[in-house]
Amino acid sequence: MGLLTNRVGRSEIKPGDHIYTYRAVFAYSHHGIFVGGSKVVHFNRLEAFSDAVDDEISDLSSSCPTFPDCGFKLPNSGVVLSCLDCFLSDGSLYSFDYGVSPSVFLTRVRGGTCTTAASDLPELVIHRAMYLLQNGFGNYNVFLNNCEDFALYCKTGLLTVDTRGVGSSGQASSIIGAPLAALLSSPLKLLIPSPVGVATLTAGMYCMNRYATDIGVRSDVVKVAVENLAEKLGYGSSRERANVEHKSSNPGTAR
Repeated sequence: MGLLTNRVGRSEIKPGDHIYTYRAVFAYSHHGIFVGGSKVVHFNRLEAFSDAVDDEISDLSSSCPTFPDCGFKLPNSGVVLSCLDCFLSDGSLYSFDYGVSPSVFLTRVRGGTCTTAASDLPELVIHRAMYLLQNGFGNYNVFLNNCEDFALYCKTGLLTVDTRGVGSSGQASSIIGAPLAALLSSPLKLLIPSPVGVATLTAGMYCMNRYATDIGVRSDVVKVAVENLAEKLGYGSSRERANVEHKSSNPGTAR
């Protein structure tokens, strides 16, 4: 387990592991569940954007020369099955840590690398990932429902129910937490004349904000079976939406 991240070799990961890689010169990370057979299930935006912060690169493995099923996804779904090479896209491989202690969590300066929550058994993790590949994970939202939220749900079955705040993603809470910590600490600059003291206070508030939004300590999370997820979030499965769109575009086929 590394101090800042947990970089691993390909031989070290096992089916059911939550893995991630960095994009755009470490500007953000992309997360997925390794399901074995050199395959990863992950969650993307439906559209591809050039913005380096938001861009999860939809259908990034459509031209894979190795695996014919690489890039498989259902219509209107952002959940994709990719080979490990296409998922990494020349980036390094990192393993997300589960069940870490609060002290270890707070030493990780960057969000989106670990959680205090415990992981479920690999078989259940893979079942959730493959089920969501066939049924979708709702609409992508960089703060409330992103690739890290997808992987965290697959690993724990925990769902954030407070949609007014931030999702379970540590990466998203870091984006919000850094400016918030700086803002909250600014009135204290008059009391702490040393720039080092202000920087230490800001860093401490930033880390505590990340810890408070960690899925392992939050009070606004519930355990939801993957079969009930669509009903809980209020969306139909990708297959159901595709059937509705097919019937609406072909009225003669409806019964």
